Amino acid sequence: MKKIKVGGMVDVSQKPETRRVARAQGVVIFSKAIFKELITQGSPKGNVFETARVAGIMAVKNTPKIIPLCHPLLIEKVAVEFKTDKKKNAVITIAEVVSSGKTGVEMEALTAVCASCLTIYDMMKWKGQDMTISGVKLLYKTGGKSGTYQKKN
Repeated sequence: MKKIKVGGMVDVSQKPETRRVARAQGVVIFSKAIFKELITQGSPKGNVFETARVAGIMAVKNTPKIIPLCHPLLIEKVAVEFKTDKKKNAVITIAEVVSSGKTGVEMEALTAVCASCLTIYDMMKWKGQDMTISGVKLLYKTGGKSGTYQKKN
């Protein structure tokens, strides 16, 4: 009989606490018409960017509930910001998460970006579905044994 290995949460009990920082990015690309509506009128649902910011923050706080085997963490800072790119009809979402702990916050930053981008999509779909969410990636992380990571262009 073949033995099946079953995993679980990584044991971090012996790891030292360090300051952990992670930044992630995602992009929502719109049709020209939807992007123009977003910039000039927004959404009948309300303030698109503030709602997406709150969604990103809530996502960070709930990451262990939606990503299996992800450790619950004491989150000390979450920042979600948006930049518009008029040439590409796009909104770039950047999230930064900070914690002092035994494990990194990369998943939290990535989850914040995804939730923020999905919220933007949801709030603008009344104008049409010609939107794409892409480019979700880790930009930077520091802390812990593996040290610093910086995404190269």
